[in-house]
Amino acid sequence: MSQATSSHLPRRPLGKTGHSSSILAFGGAALGDGDERRAREALDLAIHSGINHFDVAPMYGQAESTLGAVLGDYRDDILLACKTRERKRFRAEAELERSLSRLRVDSFDLYQAHSIGGRLDLDQLLSPKGALSLMQEAKRDGTIRNIGITGHHCDVLRQAIEEFPFDTVMFPLNPLQLSLGDPASDYRPLLASASSRGVGTIGIKAIARRPWTNGEQRTYTTWYEPWTDRPTIQQALSFALSHDLATTVLPSDIRLWPAMIEAADSLDTLSAAEIDGVAESWQESSPLYVQEVIPARQAWQGASPG
Repeated sequence: MSQATSSHLPRRPLGKTGHSSSILAFGGAALGDGDERRAREALDLAIHSGINHFDVAPMYGQAESTLGAVLGDYRDDILLACKTRERKRFRAEAELERSLSRLRVDSFDLYQAHSIGGRLDLDQLLSPKGALSLMQEAKRDGTIRNIGITGHHCDVLRQAIEEFPFDTVMFPLNPLQLSLGDPASDYRPLLASASSRGVGTIGIKAIARRPWTNGEQRTYTTWYEPWTDRPTIQQALSFALSHDLATTVLPSDIRLWPAMIEAADSLDTLSAAEIDGVAESWQESSPLYVQEVIPARQAWQGASPG
């Protein structure tokens, strides 16, 4: 894997967390195959590029254990974010302990309710015996420092941050989302609500082109087909980071990282009219996600989130 030249990516405040995140975040989903050599290459590239926000989750194959094996002395230099897809408190507690053990750390800077798929899913999280109660307790005792929420249904995430003071929210932000315009895809109300509340905003899938079609040979380990040519990567990344995002997460295929890091070093800031123009040009694209409001375990079972 070729490496980008030495750089220090710009940083932006992650809401009210007190942390300033690099505009690109380390995508731990890329470490799912457990290859420690490739993991060290990815870590070296990230640190060399000034990336200080690292994202990982239990559902990303062997990513937690692999990152834990190589992170070492860099732990104190980064924001380490992990997640749980468990909705019940007792299961979330067990998963939190496993994640800490696999990553060889004693705390997380950010711990997120992962892949909230709909209103029922959110209600389970927020219930008295839901996973959120465990996160609040862990925050009080210092095991986690901030509480976040992630998903693909932007309107449900908007409801979530308006009903509970989450520290961060993670969601897709790319031209395809805006071109579709439905409440699940349209990130603008969510982004406005997060900005007004000081909630840190984390983007994902900045270079998503379209869903893989059935039977199509997948040439990358991303859940979606990514853009791979430099001009479109530059345009898509400029689109995402011209919004009020703190950071956007690198995809789950390390081969795409150098081009994205190079693009982030020379971002073009788009005007509101230019943002609308880019979205307009993508209107023939197909939706990436199931739009029905159903629990996350049904909607996203087995899907790679990178």
